[in-house]
Amino acid sequence: QVQLVESGGGLVQAGGSLRVSCAPSGRALITYIMGWFRQAPGKEREFVAVVSRGGSNTEYADSVKGRFTISRDNAETKNTVYLQMNSLKPDDTAVYYCAASSGIWGRRPYKFDYWGQGTQVTVSS
Repeated sequence: QVQLVESGGGLVQAGGSLRVSCAPSGRALITYIMGWFRQAPGKEREFVAVVSRGGSNTEYADSVKGRFTISRDNAETKNTVYLQMNSLKPDDTAVYYCAASSGIWGRRPYKFDYWGQGTQVTVSS
């Protein structure tokens, strides 16, 4: 069982930046394709970004393209995936979830095997 531990959420003003991080406990990050999803109150969980094992391939939701950047550091000392969020908008307010896929690339939540507990990101207007 893989546990994903997220950190870095918080409150930021519109136009500001925030970075959230996620690390798997006890497992090498490079084992997994990693993704970020988010869920706002009363809405379904939605795809944000995904990165390949080596970090060379990424995909983004249209709503965050050009503002958010997913990256990863597979070095043993870091073993962390990041989501850098710039030019934040109130509509970005949500709980952000890190997810790991053992082998399937995609944007659908069912393709991911493990999930973090979520970290709250709130953007004030």
